[in-house]
Amino acid sequence: MAHTANKAAAMRTAATKVAWLLAAVLGGALAACTSVPKQQPAGEAIKDGVVTAKVKAALTEDPVTKAHQIDVETFKGVVQLSGFVEDDNTRSRALQLARDVPGVRRVKDAMEVREPAS
Repeated sequence: MAHTANKAAAMRTAATKVAWLLAAVLGGALAACTSVPKQQPAGEAIKDGVVTAKVKAALTEDPVTKAHQIDVETFKGVVQLSGFVEDDNTRSRALQLARDVPGVRRVKDAMEVREPAS
């Protein structure tokens, strides 16, 4: 009878270890899939929103970049431009327009050149 009790206790211990291991593995996998939200003070978020609006306005008012769908994101004064443009001239112009906006600390280029379909 003592042997059966020891065997049951050993199985519970093993099951507990497996459960903890499974929880750790799943928790790590879940954490890896979760994106970290961008946290910043409200004042800084407002400044970033103003910068984003000014960059978008500059892109839509410019004859070289206005016909392109260029997305603009700003975080802590760093502007990222993404989307598709037809050529390197348009890409360069968009980057320069963004750099010229007051409040822009740096510009990241995530745009892709994609020639129009013929």
